[in-house]
Amino acid sequence: MKASDLFIRCLEAEGVEYIFGVPGEENADIMISLLDSTIRFIVCRHEQGAAFMADAYGRLTGKPAVCLGTLGPGATNLLTGVGDADMDRAPLIVVTGQASTTRLHKESHQVTDLVSIFRPCVKWGVQITHPDSIPEIIRKAFRISTTDKFGACHIDLPENIAHMETLARPLRPEPVLAGAPDPESITRASNIIKAAKFPILLTGNGVFRGDAADDLRSFAQATGIPAVNTFMGKGGIPLSSPLCLFTVGLGARDYPAVAIERADCVITIGFDMVEYHPTSWNRGNQKQIIHIDMSPAEIDSDYQTDVELVGNISTSLSDLQKALGGMNRPSAESYKDLRDTMLGEFSEHASDTAMPMKPQRILSDTKKILNNSDIVLSDVGAHKMWIARNFQAEQPNTVLISNGWCSMGFALPGAIGAKLARPEQNIVAICGDGGVMMNIQELETAVRENLKIIVMVWSDSEYGLIKWKQQAQFGKYSHIAFNNPDWMKLAEAFGMDGYRVEQADDLTTALQSAIQSHRSVLIEVPVDYSENMKLTGRLSEIPFDDLCGCLQHVDLFKQLPEQYRRTIAEMMGSETFEAGATIFSEGDPGDTVYIVHSGRVSIRKGDQVVSEVTDGGEFGEMAAVSSAPRAATVVAEQDTVCGTLSGEAFRELLRAEPDLAIHLTRLFASRFASAKRR
Repeated sequence: MKASDLFIRCLEAEGVEYIFGVPGEENADIMISLLDSTIRFIVCRHEQGAAFMADAYGRLTGKPAVCLGTLGPGATNLLTGVGDADMDRAPLIVVTGQASTTRLHKESHQVTDLVSIFRPCVKWGVQITHPDSIPEIIRKAFRISTTDKFGACHIDLPENIAHMETLARPLRPEPVLAGAPDPESITRASNIIKAAKFPILLTGNGVFRGDAADDLRSFAQATGIPAVNTFMGKGGIPLSSPLCLFTVGLGARDYPAVAIERADCVITIGFDMVEYHPTSWNRGNQKQIIHIDMSPAEIDSDYQTDVELVGNISTSLSDLQKALGGMNRPSAESYKDLRDTMLGEFSEHASDTAMPMKPQRILSDTKKILNNSDIVLSDVGAHKMWIARNFQAEQPNTVLISNGWCSMGFALPGAIGAKLARPEQNIVAICGDGGVMMNIQELETAVRENLKIIVMVWSDSEYGLIKWKQQAQFGKYSHIAFNNPDWMKLAEAFGMDGYRVEQADDLTTALQSAIQSHRSVLIEVPVDYSENMKLTGRLSEIPFDDLCGCLQHVDLFKQLPEQYRRTIAEMMGSETFEAGATIFSEGDPGDTVYIVHSGRVSIRKGDQVVSEVTDGGEFGEMAAVSSAPRAATVVAEQDTVCGTLSGEAFRELLRAEPDLAIHLTRLFASRFASAKRR
């Protein structure tokens, strides 16, 4: 048979249902071979849209869809969506057409090394150089895409290879079963958890890729350990569960982040650093970490694990749950205040009638109308931050977000892939008016394919997230405004229903009408993003005021302007010491500054106690500017909670803030002069 026919037969053997793409000259043989295939080809209006469709389809099904483009610009247009799928661990196969191998060695029309271009954005990629290798290459690509951490694989098919004859036949797919964790590691992990005063779960997208959501819920319920989730881990522990402490990853210290600060043991399950980097919650390695995933932990100075349970996530959770039988459940008093506060925040402005609408009201109304199994896709922009924080989920994989790659333009084409994967569900793409225009052409694809999706556009004629970031950093903003089309005329032009929200109460009516419609629907919602900076202001106050107050009494920091004290407070972590514990010994490297929140410590030289430090006091402050050995031993005289500041992180701040460095240089010069006079 012809090589392109074999290529399609191999995709059929892998269970491929859809190919999303744009036809071209160099993939013409593939397109003709599809005429006799069970695979549906979805003609897209841009290759980036095709890749996002395959991305969302793979997230929801766990099976790779295929996106296809021709060589040159067709291939590079695919790259953004492919990178998004790979970084967010969605299984995907990208196929690019290529020029004939007879002209790849020289300067030639649209020719570039596509395997090298795609290499940083895929798990594996290869160019087919002989038709007989097609079955092995396709089998390998699908296996790599769906083992360990899922991701994208790239196959480059030159046009002359596609046209050749071959006697090869498809290979039979064989499932790869993940192994069970080491029993000794299970024992070690269970001992750490039993000894912990406040363990917490940090769940990520690997839970869903590993089909382990039911086992996660069983584990949490059996042990009573509460959970925070990443943006892509929503729904692992349902919103309604008292163990759900909601979402981390905003880039600001929100209440769920405070829950992690209170914990002494963090059990990460299906967690990727790209979702919420440990620098944000474990700077200086103050917490014990148990890593549960299909793959070993990434090497990182702030993610030094105590135990790793590597293998099938469901098996790991089941085995660990058995080993923890009879453990003391963490006290709900350790975290209930944080959950209650967040629930209160979710209801804020739920009845606000102001126009433009506040983000909280928009999401509250959307949540009321949708079923728990309906799927919301968030594009990237200011609205993503509100969805990540306020729109929580009861079921897994019902809130899809471009997180690691953080790509604008994801939600609209992603909704098409989601509808093909879950035709029985309502699919809502929530977009900003900036991101939606980046793939607006795919509205035609949805209408042509008779796929009913709901596209909600939050309209403010600005790049809202960029404005938010600029305001927070600089107190002003620059070059973020643009003009919008008439959204209702645009919907009409594409053959869709359209609704413009003129009053706040119109949104629920528009959503109900959209759900009842037999066509795709576009809803325009004017949004009031003045709430952005109000949220930033509230979050900045959560854990920092007490710390800033303490810093006023630390000799090293008390003369600093408040802006520097606040920055230092934001950098600080927290650590708990039991009575009798040695916090550090004389001669140890000086790497951390400590501020006592509660409790009492003694400073000792040899056997003699030379001083004591209690609430609001500090010790080890010279570690902020020097890693010289400790001059004394410090012991917790009673259970003590300390704020901690990494000396290395502080010195990085000095390098970034010359004014602060100058201030401290003068302080130390003054101290040195005073010491000489004495």
